[in-house]
Amino acid sequence: MIHAPRRIHIFAFPDVQLLDVSGPLQVFASANELSIAAGLDAPYEPRVFAAISGEVQSTAGLGLFAHPLPTEREITDTLIIAGGRGVHAASKDAAQVAWVRERAPRARRVASVCTGAFLLAAAGLLDKRRAVTHWAHCDLLGDRFPDVRVDPAPIFIRDGAVWTSAGVTAGIDLALALVEDDLGRALALDVARELVVFLKRPGGQAQFSATLSLQKAGDRFADLHAWIAENMAADLSIAMLAERAGMSERSFVRHYRAQTGITPARAIDRLRLEAARRLLGDTAFPIKRVAARCGFGSEETMRRSFLRATGVSPQAYRERFSASNQEADIGTQS
Repeated sequence: MIHAPRRIHIFAFPDVQLLDVSGPLQVFASANELSIAAGLDAPYEPRVFAAISGEVQSTAGLGLFAHPLPTEREITDTLIIAGGRGVHAASKDAAQVAWVRERAPRARRVASVCTGAFLLAAAGLLDKRRAVTHWAHCDLLGDRFPDVRVDPAPIFIRDGAVWTSAGVTAGIDLALALVEDDLGRALALDVARELVVFLKRPGGQAQFSATLSLQKAGDRFADLHAWIAENMAADLSIAMLAERAGMSERSFVRHYRAQTGITPARAIDRLRLEAARRLLGDTAFPIKRVAARCGFGSEETMRRSFLRATGVSPQAYRERFSASNQEADIGTQS
C-alpha cells in the first residue's frame, strides 16, 4: 500500500537562523532515507516556504531556497515556524502574521523553533498555552505577549496540537519528537544515530543547568551555593541556610528570592535534581544510593521530583542519558 507522505512546511524569512531550518529539515530527510532503505515509503515531504519565494538569506550568510507559500488547496500536515533575528520583523508584518494565523488551523499540528514562537504568538496561536523559546528571549516573549504561559526551562513543550522549542539545536530534539509521535521511538532513535546526535533529549530536559541559572542571577549567594553543592545530603533547611548566610530566616528568604527569582526550597530541589542527573548519567550507583547522596531521603521522593521536572522516572532518565548507553549507541554507529 502506498501512503501519501506527510507534508512538513517550514516557514522561513530573511535573517532566519540557519540551524532552525536545516536541523529539523535533516531530521525529516533522514527519516525518509532510513524508511526507503527498509523498503518502506518515504513518510515525509519536507519543504521550506517563505513569503517571497527564491533565496532567503540566513544570519549565517548562507542563502536558502524557499518555495512560494502553499496554495489553499495544498495540504499542510505540520507547519514549523523557524526562528532567528528576522522573526521580529516578520511578526510585525501583517501579511505574514495573517498567513500563519490562517494556515495553522488547516495543519494537523503547528510548531516553532527557538524565537519562531514570537511569530506564533503574534498570530494568537499561543494564547493561554504553555510555551517555550530560547532562554535568553523568554522574558521578552512573556512581556510582549502576556497571554502566553511562558515556561523558560524545557527543551520543548507540547500543548495540544501546538509545539514550541528552545534555542537552535532544540529544533532537532523537537523534530525527533515529532518523528517519534508519528512513527515510533525506534525510528526516531535510528534517525538520532544516523545524525550522530549525542543524545535524544526528552522535552522536560532543562535548557541549562540549575547552577548556571542561579549564578546568572548574581553572586551574592555564590559561597552558599558552592557549599550546598558539596553537602547535598546535609540539613538544607531554611534555618541552616540562613545561619550559613549570616541572616535571619525571614531576611534570608526575602533576599534570596529577590536575588534569584525563586525560593530557597525551589533552588534546593533544582540543585538536587541536577546532582542526581549527573550521578545517574556518569555512575552505576543504584538509584537508592543516588537518592541518598543527593538528599532526597527516599527513592520515591526522587522519583516524584523527576516526574515533575522531566516527565520521566530516574530509571528512564538513566536509560536515555547514561554514559554506558551513549557508548553503546556510538558503538552501533562505528
